[in-house]
Amino acid sequence: MAKTQYQVALDYLYSFVDYSIERSYRYSADVFDLGRVEDLLSRLGDPHRQYQSVHIAGTKGKGSVSALLESCLRSAGYRTGLYSSPHLEHFTERMRVNSYEIEQEEVAHLVDRIKPHVAVVEGLTTYEIITAMGFLYFAEQSIDFAVVEVGLGGRLDATNVLLPLVSIITSISYDHMHLLGDSLSDIAREKAGIIKPGIPVVSSPQQYEVEVVLKEIAEENGSPFILVGKDWHFSPGNHSLKGQQLHIWSAAEQPLMDVFVESAGDEEWVPPRYETSLLGYHQVINAATAYAGLDVLKTKGVEIGEDHIKHGFRTVSWPGRFDVISMDPIIVVDSAHNRDSALKLRIALDDYFPGQPVTLIFGASGDKDIQGMFAELLPRIRKLIVTQADHPRAEGTAELAKLAREYGLSVEEIPVVSDALQHAIQNAKIEEVILVAGSIFVAGEVLKAWEKIAKLTK
Repeated sequence: MAKTQYQVALDYLYSFVDYSIERSYRYSADVFDLGRVEDLLSRLGDPHRQYQSVHIAGTKGKGSVSALLESCLRSAGYRTGLYSSPHLEHFTERMRVNSYEIEQEEVAHLVDRIKPHVAVVEGLTTYEIITAMGFLYFAEQSIDFAVVEVGLGGRLDATNVLLPLVSIITSISYDHMHLLGDSLSDIAREKAGIIKPGIPVVSSPQQYEVEVVLKEIAEENGSPFILVGKDWHFSPGNHSLKGQQLHIWSAAEQPLMDVFVESAGDEEWVPPRYETSLLGYHQVINAATAYAGLDVLKTKGVEIGEDHIKHGFRTVSWPGRFDVISMDPIIVVDSAHNRDSALKLRIALDDYFPGQPVTLIFGASGDKDIQGMFAELLPRIRKLIVTQADHPRAEGTAELAKLAREYGLSVEEIPVVSDALQHAIQNAKIEEVILVAGSIFVAGEVLKAWEKIAKLTK
Protein backbone atom coordinates (compact mmCIF):
# COMPACT_ATOMS: atom_id res chain seq x y z
CA MET A 1 0.00 0.00 0.00
CA ALA A 2 1.36 3.41 -0.97
CA LYS A 3 2.14 5.78 1.87
CA THR A 4 0.04 8.89 2.31
CA GLN A 5 1.69 12.31 2.06
CA TYR A 6 1.28 12.60 5.81
CA GLN A 7 3.18 9.36 6.45
CA VAL A 8 5.91 10.46 4.05
CA ALA A 9 6.15 13.77 5.93
CA LEU A 10 6.50 12.00 9.30
CA ASP A 11 9.17 9.70 7.85
CA TYR A 12 11.07 12.79 6.75
CA LEU A 13 10.83 14.42 10.19
CA TYR A 14 12.01 11.28 11.97
CA SER A 15 14.90 10.77 9.56
CA PHE A 16 16.83 13.41 11.49
CA VAL A 17 18.50 12.93 14.87
CA ASP A 18 15.66 12.31 17.30
CA TYR A 19 16.88 12.62 20.88
CA SER A 20 13.46 11.62 22.22
CA ILE A 21 14.28 8.00 21.31
CA GLU A 22 17.89 8.00 22.52
CA ARG A 23 18.67 6.55 25.93
CA SER A 24 21.87 8.53 26.40
CA TYR A 25 23.44 11.62 24.89
CA ARG A 26 25.27 14.73 25.99
CA TYR A 27 22.96 17.58 27.01
CA SER A 28 25.11 20.61 26.29
CA ALA A 29 25.12 23.78 24.22
CA ASP A 30 27.28 22.25 21.50
CA VAL A 31 24.70 19.48 20.99
CA PHE A 32 21.60 21.64 21.47
CA ASP A 33 22.59 24.85 19.68
CA LEU A 34 19.72 27.35 19.69
CA GLY A 35 21.54 29.14 16.86
CA ARG A 36 20.33 26.41 14.51
CA VAL A 37 16.70 27.02 15.45
CA GLU A 38 17.12 30.80 15.18
CA ASP A 39 18.70 30.38 11.72
CA LEU A 40 15.86 28.18 10.51
CA LEU A 41 13.19 30.49 11.92
CA SER A 42 14.91 33.49 10.34
CA ARG A 43 14.72 31.81 6.93
CA LEU A 44 11.01 31.25 7.57
CA GLY A 45 10.40 34.92 8.37
CA ASP A 46 10.63 34.65 12.19
CA PRO A 47 7.06 33.36 12.60
CA HIS A 48 7.42 33.16 16.41
CA ARG A 49 7.62 36.97 16.53
CA GLN A 50 4.20 37.39 14.88
CA TYR A 51 2.08 36.67 17.99
CA GLN A 52 2.26 36.93 21.77
CA SER A 53 3.35 33.90 23.74
CA VAL A 54 3.44 32.24 27.13
CA HIS A 55 6.32 29.83 27.83
CA ILE A 56 5.99 26.99 30.36
CA ALA A 57 8.75 24.76 31.77
CA GLY A 58 8.82 22.35 34.71
CA THR A 59 9.17 18.68 35.56
CA LYS A 60 5.49 17.93 36.07
CA GLY A 61 2.33 19.90 35.46
CA LYS A 62 3.52 22.00 32.54
CA GLY A 63 1.12 20.31 30.13
CA SER A 64 -1.86 20.82 32.45
CA VAL A 65 -0.94 24.45 33.10
CA SER A 66 -0.54 25.00 29.35
CA ALA A 67 -3.96 23.47 28.68
CA LEU A 68 -5.58 25.61 31.40
CA LEU A 69 -4.00 28.80 30.07
CA GLU A 70 -4.99 28.06 26.48
CA SER A 71 -8.56 27.25 27.50
CA CYS A 72 -8.93 30.54 29.40
CA LEU A 73 -7.41 32.66 26.61
CA ARG A 74 -9.69 30.97 24.09
CA SER A 75 -12.69 31.59 26.36
CA ALA A 76 -11.73 35.28 26.35
CA GLY A 77 -12.05 35.33 22.57
CA TYR A 78 -8.40 35.09 21.58
CA ARG A 79 -7.30 32.83 18.74
CA THR A 80 -4.88 30.43 20.40
CA GLY A 81 -2.10 28.07 19.49
CA LEU A 82 -1.03 25.27 21.84
CA TYR A 83 2.32 23.58 21.30
CA SER A 84 3.06 20.49 23.41
CA SER A 85 5.15 17.34 23.38
CA PRO A 86 5.31 14.41 23.31
CA HIS A 87 1.92 13.38 21.95
CA LEU A 88 -0.32 10.79 23.59
CA GLU A 89 -1.79 9.12 20.52
CA HIS A 90 -1.28 11.17 17.36
CA PHE A 91 1.46 13.49 16.14
CA THR A 92 -1.18 16.09 15.26
CA GLU A 93 -1.84 16.68 18.99
CA ARG A 94 1.41 18.67 19.18
CA MET A 95 0.04 21.70 17.30
CA ARG A 96 -3.48 22.96 17.97
CA VAL A 97 -5.26 26.13 16.97
CA ASN A 98 -8.34 27.05 19.03
CA SER A 99 -8.16 23.51 20.48
CA TYR A 100 -8.28 21.81 17.05
CA GLU A 101 -5.36 19.55 16.13
CA ILE A 102 -3.47 20.34 12.95
CA GLU A 103 -4.81 18.40 9.95
CA GLN A 104 -2.62 15.65 8.50
CA GLU A 105 -2.68 17.38 5.12
CA GLU A 106 -1.38 20.55 6.74
CA VAL A 107 1.52 18.63 8.31
CA ALA A 108 2.50 17.38 4.86
CA HIS A 109 2.16 20.91 3.44
CA LEU A 110 4.34 22.42 6.18
CA VAL A 111 7.03 19.80 5.67
CA ASP A 112 7.16 20.62 1.97
CA ARG A 113 7.42 24.32 2.84
CA ILE A 114 10.20 23.84 5.36
CA LYS A 115 12.36 21.27 3.51
CA PRO A 116 14.42 23.71 1.39
CA HIS A 117 15.30 25.76 4.47
CA VAL A 118 16.16 22.71 6.57
CA ALA A 119 18.54 21.58 3.84
CA VAL A 120 20.80 24.61 4.35
CA VAL A 121 20.91 24.59 8.17
CA GLU A 122 23.39 21.99 9.31
CA GLY A 123 22.75 19.70 12.27
CA LEU A 124 19.04 20.25 12.84
CA THR A 125 17.22 17.65 14.96
CA THR A 126 13.71 16.24 14.63
CA TYR A 127 12.42 18.25 17.58
CA GLU A 128 13.96 21.49 16.35
CA ILE A 129 12.32 21.09 12.93
CA ILE A 130 8.95 20.21 14.48
CA THR A 131 9.17 23.25 16.76
CA ALA A 132 9.87 25.56 13.82
CA MET A 133 6.95 23.95 11.98
CA GLY A 134 4.68 24.62 14.94
CA PHE A 135 5.68 28.27 15.11
CA LEU A 136 5.19 28.65 11.34
CA TYR A 137 1.78 26.97 11.50
CA PHE A 138 0.63 29.35 14.24
CA ALA A 139 1.75 32.38 12.23
CA GLU A 140 -0.04 31.17 9.10
CA GLN A 141 -3.17 30.58 11.18
CA SER A 142 -3.03 34.20 12.42
CA ILE A 143 -3.23 33.32 16.10
CA ASP A 144 -3.19 35.94 18.86
CA PHE A 145 -1.46 33.83 21.53
CA ALA A 146 0.79 30.79 21.52
CA VAL A 147 0.94 28.76 24.72
CA VAL A 148 4.17 26.82 24.39
CA GLU A 149 5.29 23.91 26.55
CA VAL A 150 9.02 23.19 26.87
CA GLY A 151 10.05 19.73 25.68
CA LEU A 152 13.04 19.03 27.95
CA GLY A 153 14.84 21.24 30.45
CA GLY A 154 14.47 24.84 29.35
CA ARG A 155 17.80 26.55 28.77
CA LEU A 156 18.66 24.55 25.63
CA ASP A 157 15.16 23.60 24.51
CA ALA A 158 14.27 24.60 20.95
CA THR A 159 11.28 26.58 22.22
CA ASN A 160 13.60 28.89 24.18
CA VAL A 161 13.86 31.30 21.25
CA LEU A 162 10.58 32.87 22.39
CA LEU A 163 10.24 36.26 24.05
CA PRO A 164 7.03 35.62 26.01
CA LEU A 165 4.85 37.97 28.02
CA VAL A 166 5.30 35.66 31.00
CA SER A 167 7.47 32.64 31.78
CA ILE A 168 5.98 29.93 33.98
CA ILE A 169 7.83 27.19 35.86
CA THR A 170 5.74 24.37 37.28
CA SER A 171 6.71 21.83 39.93
CA ILE A 172 10.36 20.73 39.69
CA SER A 173 11.41 17.28 40.85
CA TYR A 174 13.95 14.60 39.91
CA ASP A 175 13.72 13.52 36.26
CA HIS A 176 16.19 13.22 33.37
CA MET A 177 19.02 13.40 35.95
CA HIS A 178 21.54 11.97 33.46
CA LEU A 179 20.91 15.07 31.35
CA LEU A 180 19.85 17.89 33.66
CA GLY A 181 21.89 17.13 36.78
CA ASP A 182 21.80 15.00 39.92
CA SER A 183 20.60 17.73 42.29
CA LEU A 184 17.35 19.68 42.36
CA SER A 185 19.31 22.93 42.18
CA ASP A 186 21.05 21.77 38.97
CA ILE A 187 17.71 20.75 37.44
CA ALA A 188 16.20 24.08 38.53
CA ARG A 189 18.98 26.01 36.77
CA GLU A 190 18.20 24.23 33.51
CA LYS A 191 14.47 24.90 33.85
CA ALA A 192 15.15 28.53 34.84
CA GLY A 193 16.93 28.99 31.53
CA ILE A 194 13.59 30.16 30.11
CA ILE A 195 13.67 33.28 32.32
CA LYS A 196 14.29 36.33 30.11
CA PRO A 197 15.52 39.78 31.21
CA GLY A 198 12.67 41.85 32.59
CA ILE A 199 9.97 39.31 31.77
CA PRO A 200 7.89 38.23 34.81
CA VAL A 201 8.21 34.63 35.93
CA VAL A 202 5.52 32.67 37.78
CA SER A 203 6.49 29.60 39.78
CA SER A 204 4.42 26.82 41.30
CA PRO A 205 5.25 26.01 44.95
CA GLN A 206 8.75 24.52 45.00
CA GLN A 207 11.08 22.75 47.37
CA TYR A 208 13.35 25.20 49.16
CA GLU A 209 16.52 24.60 47.15
CA VAL A 210 14.59 25.02 43.90
CA GLU A 211 12.92 28.21 45.06
CA VAL A 212 16.31 29.70 45.98
CA VAL A 213 17.69 29.05 42.50
CA LEU A 214 14.63 30.40 40.69
CA LYS A 215 14.59 33.58 42.79
CA GLU A 216 18.31 34.09 42.23
CA ILE A 217 18.08 33.75 38.43
CA ALA A 218 14.96 35.94 38.28
CA GLU A 219 16.79 38.63 40.25
CA GLU A 220 19.84 38.39 37.98
CA ASN A 221 17.54 39.00 35.01
CA GLY A 222 15.57 41.79 36.64
CA SER A 223 12.45 39.65 36.26
CA PRO A 224 9.55 40.02 38.73
CA PHE A 225 9.15 36.71 40.58
CA ILE A 226 5.64 35.55 41.49
CA LEU A 227 5.47 32.49 43.74
CA VAL A 228 2.25 30.51 44.04
CA GLY A 229 1.72 29.68 47.70
CA LYS A 230 3.13 33.04 48.73
CA ASP A 231 1.88 35.72 46.32
CA TRP A 232 -1.19 33.67 45.36
CA HIS A 233 -2.97 31.24 47.67
CA PHE A 234 -5.26 28.32 46.91
CA SER A 235 -7.33 25.65 48.60
CA PRO A 236 -9.31 22.66 47.32
CA GLY A 237 -13.08 22.47 47.60
CA ASN A 238 -15.60 19.72 46.94
CA HIS A 239 -14.61 17.08 44.44
CA SER A 240 -16.03 14.09 42.61
CA LEU A 241 -15.05 12.01 39.60
CA LYS A 242 -16.74 14.65 37.42
CA GLY A 243 -14.49 17.49 38.59
CA GLN A 244 -13.42 19.56 41.56
CA GLN A 245 -13.84 23.01 43.06
CA LEU A 246 -11.05 25.26 44.28
CA HIS A 247 -10.49 28.73 45.69
CA ILE A 248 -7.75 31.15 44.60
CA TRP A 249 -6.98 34.48 46.29
CA SER A 250 -4.09 36.95 46.39
CA ALA A 251 -1.72 37.61 49.27
CA ALA A 252 -3.33 41.05 49.57
CA GLU A 253 -6.69 39.35 50.12
CA GLN A 254 -5.39 37.07 52.90
CA PRO A 255 -6.74 39.31 55.72
CA LEU A 256 -10.18 39.06 54.10
CA MET A 257 -9.76 35.29 53.87
CA ASP A 258 -8.84 35.13 57.56
CA VAL A 259 -12.03 36.99 58.50
CA PHE A 260 -14.06 34.79 56.15
CA VAL A 261 -12.72 31.62 57.80
CA GLU A 262 -13.24 32.97 61.33
CA SER A 263 -16.82 33.98 60.52
CA ALA A 264 -17.57 30.54 59.06
CA GLY A 265 -18.48 32.15 55.77
CA ASP A 266 -20.84 34.83 57.06
CA GLU A 267 -18.76 37.73 55.74
CA GLU A 268 -19.72 39.66 52.63
CA TRP A 269 -16.37 38.91 50.96
CA VAL A 270 -15.95 35.33 49.77
CA PRO A 271 -12.89 33.87 48.05
CA PRO A 272 -13.33 33.35 44.30
CA ARG A 273 -14.42 29.80 43.53
CA TYR A 274 -13.52 27.90 40.38
CA GLU A 275 -14.27 24.47 38.96
CA THR A 276 -12.11 22.23 36.82
CA SER A 277 -12.54 18.87 35.19
CA LEU A 278 -8.93 17.98 35.99
CA LEU A 279 -8.75 15.68 39.01
CA GLY A 280 -6.32 15.48 41.93
CA TYR A 281 -4.94 17.98 44.43
CA HIS A 282 -1.94 18.59 42.17
CA GLN A 283 -4.34 20.04 39.60
CA VAL A 284 -5.50 22.59 42.17
CA ILE A 285 -1.88 23.77 42.30
CA ASN A 286 -1.67 23.78 38.51
CA ALA A 287 -4.87 25.85 38.28
CA ALA A 288 -3.51 28.38 40.77
CA THR A 289 -0.29 28.57 38.75
CA ALA A 290 -2.23 29.16 35.54
CA TYR A 291 -4.29 31.83 37.31
CA ALA A 292 -1.14 33.64 38.46
CA GLY A 293 0.13 33.57 34.87
CA LEU A 294 -3.17 34.99 33.60
CA ASP A 295 -2.95 37.77 36.19
CA VAL A 296 0.45 38.77 34.79
CA LEU A 297 -1.08 38.86 31.30
CA LYS A 298 -3.79 41.19 32.60
CA THR A 299 -1.12 43.59 33.89
CA LYS A 300 0.30 43.55 30.34
CA GLY A 301 -3.00 44.76 28.92
CA VAL A 302 -4.47 41.40 27.94
CA GLU A 303 -8.23 41.60 28.42
CA ILE A 304 -9.45 38.52 30.27
CA GLY A 305 -12.21 38.50 32.88
CA GLU A 306 -13.12 36.24 35.78
CA ASP A 307 -15.95 34.71 33.75
CA HIS A 308 -13.46 33.76 31.02
CA ILE A 309 -11.17 32.11 33.57
CA LYS A 310 -14.04 30.25 35.21
CA HIS A 311 -15.26 28.99 31.84
CA GLY A 312 -11.73 28.07 30.75
CA PHE A 313 -11.03 26.10 33.91
CA ARG A 314 -14.39 24.33 33.75
CA THR A 315 -14.13 23.26 30.10
CA VAL A 316 -10.42 22.39 29.88
CA SER A 317 -9.50 18.98 28.47
CA TRP A 318 -6.15 17.29 29.02
CA PRO A 319 -6.39 13.49 28.57
CA GLY A 320 -4.13 10.94 30.19
CA ARG A 321 -3.74 12.76 33.52
CA PHE A 322 -5.69 10.89 36.21
CA ASP A 323 -8.13 10.34 33.40
CA VAL A 324 -11.09 8.15 34.40
CA ILE A 325 -11.94 6.72 30.97
CA SER A 326 -14.42 4.11 32.21
CA MET A 327 -16.45 3.33 35.33
CA ASP A 328 -17.45 -0.19 34.25
CA PRO A 329 -14.79 -1.45 34.56
CA ILE A 330 -13.03 1.36 36.43
CA ILE A 331 -10.02 2.41 34.33
CA VAL A 332 -7.77 5.33 35.27
CA VAL A 333 -5.05 6.41 32.85
CA ASP A 334 -2.19 8.56 34.13
CA SER A 335 1.11 9.69 32.64
CA ALA A 336 3.10 9.70 35.89
CA HIS A 337 6.73 8.93 34.99
CA ASN A 338 8.87 9.95 37.95
CA ARG A 339 8.76 9.37 41.70
CA ASP A 340 7.14 12.70 42.61
CA SER A 341 4.32 12.27 40.08
CA ALA A 342 3.83 8.66 41.24
CA LEU A 343 3.38 9.95 44.81
CA LYS A 344 0.79 12.50 43.60
CA LEU A 345 -0.94 9.73 41.68
CA ARG A 346 -1.13 7.53 44.78
CA ILE A 347 -2.59 10.41 46.82
CA ALA A 348 -5.22 11.02 44.12
CA LEU A 349 -5.99 7.30 44.00
CA ASP A 350 -6.61 7.17 47.76
CA ASP A 351 -8.68 10.34 47.54
CA TYR A 352 -11.02 9.19 44.76
CA PHE A 353 -10.99 5.40 45.25
CA PRO A 354 -10.25 4.85 48.96
CA GLY A 355 -9.69 1.24 49.95
CA GLN A 356 -10.56 -0.20 46.53
CA PRO A 357 -8.31 -2.94 45.11
CA VAL A 358 -5.99 -1.85 42.30
CA THR A 359 -4.42 -3.64 39.35
CA LEU A 360 -1.56 -1.57 37.97
CA ILE A 361 -0.55 -1.74 34.31
CA PHE A 362 2.97 -0.36 34.32
CA GLY A 363 5.54 0.37 31.65
CA ALA A 364 8.37 2.88 31.68
CA SER A 365 11.31 4.17 29.71
CA GLY A 366 14.61 2.63 30.73
CA ASP A 367 16.10 5.99 31.76
CA LYS A 368 13.36 6.69 34.35
CA ASP A 369 13.45 6.22 38.12
CA ILE A 370 11.52 2.96 38.00
CA GLN A 371 12.44 1.94 41.54
CA GLY A 372 11.27 5.31 42.84
CA MET A 373 7.91 4.94 41.09
CA PHE A 374 7.55 1.40 42.40
CA ALA A 375 8.31 2.58 45.95
CA GLU A 376 5.36 4.98 45.77
CA LEU A 377 2.84 2.85 43.90
CA LEU A 378 3.40 -0.83 44.63
CA PRO A 379 2.49 -0.80 48.35
CA ARG A 380 -0.99 0.40 47.29
CA ILE A 381 -1.79 -2.22 44.64
CA ARG A 382 -3.08 -5.80 44.62
CA LYS A 383 -1.65 -6.96 41.34
CA LEU A 384 0.93 -5.72 38.83
CA ILE A 385 1.03 -6.21 35.07
CA VAL A 386 4.25 -4.99 33.46
CA THR A 387 4.17 -4.09 29.79
CA GLN A 388 6.29 -2.38 27.15
CA ALA A 389 5.32 0.55 24.94
CA ASP A 390 6.24 0.47 21.27
CA HIS A 391 9.06 2.95 21.82
CA PRO A 392 12.86 2.56 21.57
CA ARG A 393 13.45 3.77 25.14
CA ALA A 394 10.92 1.40 26.72
CA GLU A 395 12.31 -0.92 29.39
CA GLY A 396 11.74 -4.65 28.82
CA THR A 397 9.16 -6.48 30.90
CA ALA A 398 11.71 -8.93 32.34
CA GLU A 399 13.69 -6.13 33.99
CA LEU A 400 10.52 -4.43 35.26
CA ALA A 401 9.28 -7.72 36.72
CA LYS A 402 12.63 -8.35 38.41
CA LEU A 403 12.51 -4.97 40.15
CA ALA A 404 8.86 -5.40 41.14
CA ARG A 405 9.23 -8.85 42.68
CA GLU A 406 11.30 -7.31 45.47
CA TYR A 407 7.96 -6.06 46.81
CA GLY A 408 6.53 -9.58 47.06
CA LEU A 409 3.82 -8.86 44.52
CA SER A 410 2.08 -11.01 41.98
CA VAL A 411 3.64 -9.84 38.71
CA GLU A 412 2.57 -10.74 35.18
CA GLU A 413 4.59 -9.91 32.08
CA ILE A 414 2.43 -8.96 29.09
CA PRO A 415 4.65 -7.13 26.59
CA VAL A 416 1.91 -5.83 24.27
CA VAL A 417 0.07 -2.92 25.91
CA SER A 418 -3.33 -3.66 24.37
CA ASP A 419 -3.08 -7.28 25.54
CA ALA A 420 -2.20 -6.10 29.05
CA LEU A 421 -5.31 -3.93 29.15
CA GLN A 422 -7.55 -6.72 27.84
CA HIS A 423 -6.14 -9.15 30.44
CA ALA A 424 -6.67 -6.66 33.27
CA ILE A 425 -10.29 -6.06 32.22
CA GLN A 426 -11.05 -9.79 31.99
CA ASN A 427 -9.61 -10.48 35.45
CA ALA A 428 -10.74 -7.39 37.37
CA LYS A 429 -12.71 -7.98 40.56
CA ILE A 430 -15.82 -6.00 41.52
CA GLU A 431 -14.92 -2.38 42.39
CA GLU A 432 -11.32 -2.99 41.29
CA VAL A 433 -9.48 -0.05 39.77
CA ILE A 434 -7.36 -0.70 36.69
CA LEU A 435 -4.64 1.92 36.89
CA VAL A 436 -2.22 2.77 34.06
CA ALA A 437 1.04 4.59 34.85
CA GLY A 438 4.79 4.86 34.24
CA SER A 439 4.96 6.36 30.77
CA ILE A 440 3.06 8.75 28.52
CA PHE A 441 3.68 6.26 25.72
CA VAL A 442 1.94 3.45 27.63
CA ALA A 443 -0.91 5.85 28.48
CA GLY A 444 -1.33 6.69 24.81
CA GLU A 445 -1.40 3.05 23.75
CA VAL A 446 -3.98 2.22 26.43
CA LEU A 447 -6.23 5.07 25.25
CA LYS A 448 -6.02 3.74 21.68
CA ALA A 449 -6.74 0.17 22.84
CA TRP A 450 -9.70 1.26 24.96
CA GLU A 451 -11.24 3.13 22.02
CA LYS A 452 -11.26 -0.15 20.06
CA ILE A 453 -12.60 -2.18 23.00
CA ALA A 454 -15.35 0.36 23.72
CA LYS A 455 -16.47 0.32 20.07
CA LEU A 456 -16.70 -3.48 20.07
CA THR A 457 -18.75 -3.57 23.28
CA LYS A 458 -21.31 -0.94 22.21
